[in-house]
Amino acid sequence: MKAQANTSSVLPGVVHVVPALFDARDGIIGGAERYAFELARHMADSTPTTLVTFGEQSRAERIGNLKVRVIGKARYVRGQRTNPISPALISELRKADVVHCHQQHVLASSLSALFCRLTARRVYVSDLGGGGWDISGYVSTDRWFNCHLHISEYSRLINGHTASPNASVIFGGVDLNKFSPDISVPRNGKVLFVGRILPHKGIDDLIKALPEDLTLEIIGRPYGEAYLRDLRALAHGKRVVFRHECTDDEIVRAYRESMCIALPSVYRTMYGDETRVPELLGQTLLEGMACEAPAICTDVASLPEVVQSGVTGFVVPPNNPEALGAKLRWLREHKTDARAMGDAARRRVMEKFSWPAVVDRCLKIYAR
Repeated sequence: MKAQANTSSVLPGVVHVVPALFDARDGIIGGAERYAFELARHMADSTPTTLVTFGEQSRAERIGNLKVRVIGKARYVRGQRTNPISPALISELRKADVVHCHQQHVLASSLSALFCRLTARRVYVSDLGGGGWDISGYVSTDRWFNCHLHISEYSRLINGHTASPNASVIFGGVDLNKFSPDISVPRNGKVLFVGRILPHKGIDDLIKALPEDLTLEIIGRPYGEAYLRDLRALAHGKRVVFRHECTDDEIVRAYRESMCIALPSVYRTMYGDETRVPELLGQTLLEGMACEAPAICTDVASLPEVVQSGVTGFVVPPNNPEALGAKLRWLREHKTDARAMGDAARRRVMEKFSWPAVVDRCLKIYAR
């Protein structure tokens, strides 16, 4: 009994700081925020964990073993809704042994790092995309953090941390109970895209690539009427279905039914715009793969770290509808091989991209 008490007493109290996760009406929003929430939720099963975030009203709640503290009435730096700050953050940081920030380039993370350094607490950061006005726009805050915990090798590369001893890759995870195959749900032969409807996602290439006898289902919210209008024009005469409002259960069922999950992201959009960081991980690929759907992605950013070409799906060149269409036809014509790819996809997620595996990587780094 005494030994067990001593073991539990040295478990670190971890506080995850997320700039904007909850609001009063919608609950969890966004892929990056979902990543932070799921990591904290699963970490709470191993060590005392609190998620600190911001919303319209202050509140505290418990989700499983995870404590959630929402700081209300925060000030938004230069009016940026993803860049809140409040003096109440400091009182939450005082309760932590370890602080894990989920966005480097916002004021809350920089101030959290500075406070932790001054009070001999360990502080870590993960880049989940986005940002706002911050001290880091004028001076480098890289050394303010004990370690940068990247969600992909690509993230580490573009941040210039490849050779840094204070940077590690923890990858991302999937809830394997929620995202799982169901033998009672037959595959319907559809090609599936899940994600934000934005030009850098390359959905236009996917529509161009679609064989006449296949159906494409596009699930996601549009972030611009012009691109959605252009996609609908490209889809004219083809079997393309747009679904902008789906529950999590409906998305899981779509993964289970689909012939494959596709993410054809690009560096250069159909409008000629360039984006340096189209994908930091590729979460929807992982979710589809966990449901035993083969995955097709482009050779862009972090995506080849997720999909093993020829094993769990295919990696094709970006901006190449012909290559994309060829792989769609191959999956349609080789159903037995496609099922084997789906099985391999599920195994790969279980081995490398489960949340317990990500938590284990984090806790080992925290202890180091």
